[in-house]
Amino acid sequence: MTDTTKTTPVRGLIPLPRAAARALLLAGSIATAASAFLAWTWTDEFPGDLTINGYPGGLQWLTFTAGILTALFALAAYGIRGLGWLLPARNNAPLTLAALGGFGTTWFTVIAISVELGGVVNLEPGAWIAAIASLLPVLGAFALPQHGIGENSTRESLKAYIAKPDAIPAPQPLTPWLERAAITLATILGLAVFTYGIDTAYGELFIGYLILVVFFVWAMHTAGLMDRFSRLVAHNRSFTLAMGFLAAIAFPFTQTDDHYANIGVNILIFGTVALGLNIVVGLAGLLDLGYVAFLGVGAYTAALVSGSEFSTFSGVQFPFWAAALTGAAASLIFGVLIGAPTLRLRGDYLAIVTLGFGEIFRIAVNNMDGDSGPDVTNGPNGISNIPDLNLFGFNFGQAHDIGGFTLGRFANYYLLMVLIMAIVVLVYTRAADSRIGRSWIAIREDETAATAMGINGFRVKLIAFALGAALAGLAGTVSAHVTYSVVPTPYQFAGSTPPNSAFLLAAVVLGGMGTVAGPLLGAALLYLLPEKLVFLQDKSLLAFGIALILLMRFRPEGIIANRRRQLEFHETGQLDVPKQTTLTDEPAVTKAGA
Repeated sequence: MTDTTKTTPVRGLIPLPRAAARALLLAGSIATAASAFLAWTWTDEFPGDLTINGYPGGLQWLTFTAGILTALFALAAYGIRGLGWLLPARNNAPLTLAALGGFGTTWFTVIAISVELGGVVNLEPGAWIAAIASLLPVLGAFALPQHGIGENSTRESLKAYIAKPDAIPAPQPLTPWLERAAITLATILGLAVFTYGIDTAYGELFIGYLILVVFFVWAMHTAGLMDRFSRLVAHNRSFTLAMGFLAAIAFPFTQTDDHYANIGVNILIFGTVALGLNIVVGLAGLLDLGYVAFLGVGAYTAALVSGSEFSTFSGVQFPFWAAALTGAAASLIFGVLIGAPTLRLRGDYLAIVTLGFGEIFRIAVNNMDGDSGPDVTNGPNGISNIPDLNLFGFNFGQAHDIGGFTLGRFANYYLLMVLIMAIVVLVYTRAADSRIGRSWIAIREDETAATAMGINGFRVKLIAFALGAALAGLAGTVSAHVTYSVVPTPYQFAGSTPPNSAFLLAAVVLGGMGTVAGPLLGAALLYLLPEKLVFLQDKSLLAFGIALILLMRFRPEGIIANRRRQLEFHETGQLDVPKQTTLTDEPAVTKAGA
């Protein structure tokens, strides 16, 4: 009797021939893009003005983009020459995710119109066409097997794929110039996507943007594009880092509203502090729940010596470089003073002590008003009227015209934070790749074993604590000048808006511990979400708690995974890594065989 399991083609969830499923996927994606040129509602009361025929507006642009990208994936699955690079993993999962992205964005818009305007009666025929058109690619994608795009995919090939799902064929080698061109193009696209997200003017557009970005980044990951880009980055690490900073410098030149530059500078301040915490938590494995206090130490120190009339030392005005060094040094000293007696503790005990330190700092600066304590910080009123920086005749508080572009106050501070971020990233990468960095990782993995190998655990942890505190203090000096004032309220464990210790820790865990880009991405997400989604501001902790639970379930290593942690959180068979062999795995060698 013939075994047909090895020759039976694998079917999708919907019983359709593969040719029909692919045709439905391609036609539906094209129809989805075309539907964006129709009117979706009759009134301009819904933001974005979706009443015009022949030109997309607002959320329609996201539907159009989703349709075009899904069509490109569908054409790549057909084997169209020049598009094969879109599907290096040779599976249909990216097609499904891309179709779901377009479906989610379109149906969210249709539902939002109905809810905000008072019923489906406010939908024009174009909205119904868009809803149906975006459903067609989903049906076509689910009719295809997810693990293989070939016509002859069988159950045997499916088993081989499941055994090694991420075994992506090695790409054709590119010349160094082509590799750098690909990195440059990816940087430009990344800057455009990030700029569009910050420029979204209303919550509905930002939600649609999030849906589209999440599904298409997920699609690129399953397609194998992210892995291939990671290989390019590994071959051109210095060039990639330089392009990233060039993109960061270019951001304020893309803005016409200084408010968005304000968002950018706060993201960089938040990200710098998160990167310092990443040394403590991600590299050394020390759970610090009061880390925001070091940001406060740097901010208050800078406020005291920067010439504010409300400062106890009102006659003292350090130049910025001296104020920055003073703030970083003060935070470093506090890190040593707090770490020296407490770093012999481990785990939950250390977390409780650091949580207590954070609360002690906030209460102390709140009481140093001359009545409850010494007159140092002006109590709950804080230190206000901190003057703008003036470096080499460049006043950061004034607008400047550079090359035809006008840079406002926040854009000036943004560029200063880019420079400080470059210094922090350099310190972080050099420290992580050094002997002390390897000692931090050894302590994180197993402190007992590391100590047995001759590593001085206490000294190594104290260095991590002090260095992380100094980086947070450096960011605090800029924060004091950006906000014009320093008050005790933000420096708490948890609150509705960043920075606070809970958000900083969430940024590190969400973005990916032990990486450079991870905390920066986490900080950007955690700052942008409350800023753009006003209705979430009172429920932000609940929303982020749910997000972290989902992340721990599906991607515990974080959005940008450190390779070591990725191997720790997943079984060997789930990643493209060789199985580790032991003595018992080796076949016995007999004398005759020898």
